[in-house]
Order: sequence, then C-alpha cells, then structure tokens
Amino acid sequence: MTAAITGDDLAGALDALRARVPLVHSLTNVVSANFLTNVLLAAGASNAHIDNVHEAAGFARIAGGVLVNLGTPDGGTAAAFTLAAEAAHDAGTPWVLDPVGVGGLPWRSGLAVDLLKYRPTVVRGNASEIIALAGLGGDTRGVDSSDDAAAAVPAAVALLDHAQAVSASGPVDHLVGRAADGSVVGVRIAGGSALLPRVTSTGCSLGGLVAAYLAVAPTPLVGLAAAHAHVAVASEIAEEKSSGPGSFAVEYLDALYSVDAATLAARARIDTIDPANEGGNR
Repeated sequence: MTAAITGDDLAGALDALRARVPLVHSLTNVVSANFLTNVLLAAGASNAHIDNVHEAAGFARIAGGVLVNLGTPDGGTAAAFTLAAEAAHDAGTPWVLDPVGVGGLPWRSGLAVDLLKYRPTVVRGNASEIIALAGLGGDTRGVDSSDDAAAAVPAAVALLDHAQAVSASGPVDHLVGRAADGSVVGVRIAGGSALLPRVTSTGCSLGGLVAAYLAVAPTPLVGLAAAHAHVAVASEIAEEKSSGPGSFAVEYLDALYSVDAATLAARARIDTIDPANEGGNR
C-alpha cells in the first residue's frame, strides 16, 4: 500500500509553520484559552481568541485558520460559532470543528450538526465524539472517550461527507481523508504520553494546532497528521524529562518549541491504514 503521509510530509509542514507563523482565530472554551495560546506560540504559530458576535465573522475571514471548540458554549458564543464558521466557509479559510461533549448533551449536539452545513475542513475529536457526531450511536462522558479510536474509523469516514479530513484521538490516533482521486485514505499515529490527559486542554489545544497547520500544509490530511505527530513526539520528549503532570505541562511547551523538522520526521510513528478494514468495517 502506498504511504498516504510520509515523514518528509510532516517535516515540510513543520518547516512551513515556522516560516509563515500562521494566525489562528480560536473560538474555544474558557478552560483552554490560555493553554491553547501558549501551545500555538510554542509550536510556531499565534492565536487570537475572539468569540463575540460583533467580530467573529470578520476575523474568520482574515485568519490563517479557525478553531470552533464546543467545550463551554452559551447562547452568545454559539451564535459566534455559526458566524465564524459561515464566514470561514465563504472566505475559504480552513476551519476545524472540535465537537467536545457531542452525543451526551442534546443542545450542543444539535449545534454541532448545524455547524456541519458550513463544511469544516477538519473534524477533530475523541473516538466517542466522532462516533456520536456521525450518528452511529455511542455516547460521551464529558471530554473523555470510552471508545477506541480504531472503532471510530467508520464514523470518521462517514463524516467525510461534510469535511475534508477527520481524526479520532486515542492512545493511537486514527485519521482519514481523501486522496487526489477522491478515494478515502487513512493514517495511524502512535506514540504520545499517558500524561497528556492529566493536563487540562491538551486535546483542545491540539484542535488549535490543527488549525495552524491547515493554514500552511499542502492538503488537509497532511496538516491534520502533522499536528497529531507534533503533539505525539513533543509529549514523548516531555514525559522523558518530567516527574508528573505539573512538570509535564512545562516540559510539553518546551518540547513543542524544540522539536524541529528532522526530529519530527525521525520520531513520528505514522503508518498507512486501509479505512475499509478498520473498526466496524472489518
């Protein structure tokens, strides 16, 4: 099977990120805004957290990438989500939908479904969220995932009717997208650290990093894979130097900053999968 994404693809995306320093427009939850901004700055991008209805649309049109994260929505931010998603779609700005908590909470689940009409470039969530959003059943437990990422691959493929690439996060991340000929391709990214879920906002900040990579990568799947691989490699390096969640958070930011293209290409554990043979499609 021909490799869908190579180490050289990841390295090229990271070099482009550092050269262009894309500005991400994040509409994210109140828990993650500070850490997400620090993650983007450390990785080589920048962030503007703008989630009011007066500015969301205008900023989405000029940003390099947009993140819509459903972590702590209210009526005002929900309206801003819609305005930003619509403006990003109309302007051709790549945008990421992170459907936090979808499946377990009816109002936000309906909001996520409504946002799909603006065709996010990428949908990124944990396995349970991806399964729930695709309408294949399942439930979620807040921001935790009770499903294996491989089991979410059929749901991720179904979501390609609405997005260009989809990822389901877990101990091993599973990503799907479309090749130039329209066929569905997938990659699996292993690695990372068990300390990632012990620090708040590491998942939400991954959504922001995906938005940054989408601004510079040649395809959505390459950008999505580069963000996942950057997090996996940096978190492994951070765990080697830390003694627990507190020191890990600091080391993680340092590692996001210090990882270069050569290190990313050498340490990323990425391989191609056939989406038709993953999860429920076996």
